[in-house]
Amino acid sequence: MTTAEPTKLAEDFEEPFYKPHEKVYPQKVSGTYRRIKWIVLFVTLGIYYLTPFIRWDRGPEAPGQAVLLDLPNRRFYFFWIEIWPQEIYYVAGLLILAAMILFLMNAVAGRVWCGYLCPQTVWTDLFLAIERFTEGDRRERIRNDDGPMTPELLARKGVKHVLWLMIAWWTGGAWVLYFADAPTLVVDLATFQAPIAAYVWIGILTFTTYSLAGHMREQVCVYMCPWPRIQAALTDEDAMNVTYRYDRGEPRMSAKKSVAAHKKGLPAGDCVDCHQCVAVCPTGIDIREGPDLGCIQCGLCIDACDTIMEKLGRPKRLIAYDTDLNIRRRMEGTPEKMRIFRPRTLLYMALIAGIGLLMLYGLATRSLLDVNTIHDRNPAFVVLSDGSIRNGYTVRILNKRNETRRFEIAVDGLPASTLEVFNAEMIDGRQVVEVGADQTRAFRATVSVDSLDGEGSHAIAFVIRDVEADTIATANEMFRGPGSNE
Repeated sequence: MTTAEPTKLAEDFEEPFYKPHEKVYPQKVSGTYRRIKWIVLFVTLGIYYLTPFIRWDRGPEAPGQAVLLDLPNRRFYFFWIEIWPQEIYYVAGLLILAAMILFLMNAVAGRVWCGYLCPQTVWTDLFLAIERFTEGDRRERIRNDDGPMTPELLARKGVKHVLWLMIAWWTGGAWVLYFADAPTLVVDLATFQAPIAAYVWIGILTFTTYSLAGHMREQVCVYMCPWPRIQAALTDEDAMNVTYRYDRGEPRMSAKKSVAAHKKGLPAGDCVDCHQCVAVCPTGIDIREGPDLGCIQCGLCIDACDTIMEKLGRPKRLIAYDTDLNIRRRMEGTPEKMRIFRPRTLLYMALIAGIGLLMLYGLATRSLLDVNTIHDRNPAFVVLSDGSIRNGYTVRILNKRNETRRFEIAVDGLPASTLEVFNAEMIDGRQVVEVGADQTRAFRATVSVDSLDGEGSHAIAFVIRDVEADTIATANEMFRGPGSNE
C-alpha cells in the first residue's frame, strides 16, 4: 500500500501566485523626451488652471466666461460657440472624434497618450518633481525609506505632503470654476458663501488627485486603467513602440568585458546592463524584457540609455521608438520600413477629417432659431357645436441669439384653417410673440377647420418667422379628426 503524496499548498511553490507590490522610485533623467514631457506638462496644466479666467464678450445679457458649463441654464459655452441641450449631438461628435484620435495615436506610436497627455501621467510627473525637490533623487529616497525617521526627514516629508495637498486642492478648485463664473466663485469660496456642492466637489477631487498622483501612481496605469488592455487589441505590428533593439544590445555585458570580447572577435552587444532604463521608468519595468503591460511609452528609458551610450562613445537609440519587424529586418539585412500611412491609419484619418468637417459645417450653418411642437394627447381633437374640428398644441420657440426677438406664428397645410395663439400680440393681422435673449418660451395654440373632407388626419406645419430678420423655422405636425389613428 502506497502513501498518497500530500497536496501542495501555495506557499510550497517557489514563485508566489501574486507578486507583492514593490514601491517604485523613478530616477531623475534629462534628454529629448523628458523635455517634451515638461513642455506638455506646463502647457496642459496651464490650460487647465487658467482657462476658467479667460473672458469672452457675448453681449450684456450673456455670461462673460470663455469656457463655461452652465448647468442651471443648460448651456455649454466655448468661446464663440454656444451649445444647447437640443444640440447634444455635438458632444457626441466630440467624444467620437476623441476616440478616433486616440485610436490613431495608438496605431502610430502605441500608448503615446499614456506617456505624455494622460492626466494621471501629467499630475504624477508634477508630484514626482515635488518629491525629488523635498526628499532628493532615487538613491536618497530609498535610503530614507529604509532608515529611521529623523526629525529632518519628517519635516521634509511634511513639506512634500503639504505641497501635494495644495496642488490637489487647486486641481479640485479649478474644476468647479468651469461650472460658474470663475472670479465670482473664487470670492464666494474664499468668503464661504459658495454653494455646498462646490466645497463637496473640491474635497472629492482634492482627495482623488492626492491619492492617485501622490500614492497610487503607476498602480493606476497597471491595474486600474482599462486602456492598456484595449490598446493591445487595436495595435498592429507596424505601430512604433518604445523598443529595446536587441539586435544591437545582445549579448549584454559590462563595458570592459565588451572591449575584451571585441578584441577576441567574440560577439558583444552595446547594452552594458547598467539598469538605468529600469531606474528611470515611472512604472518600474525592464523594457529589455519585451512588451509589457506597464510600459506607458513615455520614452524616459530612451533618454537614460542615450546618456550612457554617449558616455561610452557608442551610437544612441539602443532603446528607441521602433517595431519588432524592423529589428528582424535588420537582422536579416533587409531595409527598414516605417509605415505610418497604412490602411488602418488612413481610415482613422479619414474618419477624423469627416467627423470634424461635418461638425464644422453643422456649426457654420446651424440656425439660431428653432421651434418644437407637442400635440395634445387627451383629447387628440375636439368637435365643436358647429361641427368644426379643433386640435391643441404646445409651441416652444428657441431664441438662440443674445437679444430679445419677436416672431410671427402661422400654420400651413390646411385650407381655411383658423390659428389662435394664446398670449400673442396682434400686429397688422399677424399673431406675434416675444421671446427673450437666449431663452425658450412655450405658447398654447389651437388650430380649427370646418371639415377634413373625409380624411382622418392631415399634415400641417407651424411656421415661425422673425419679424425683423425674416428668419424662418418650421415644425411639422399632424392635425387629427374623427377616424384618425391615435
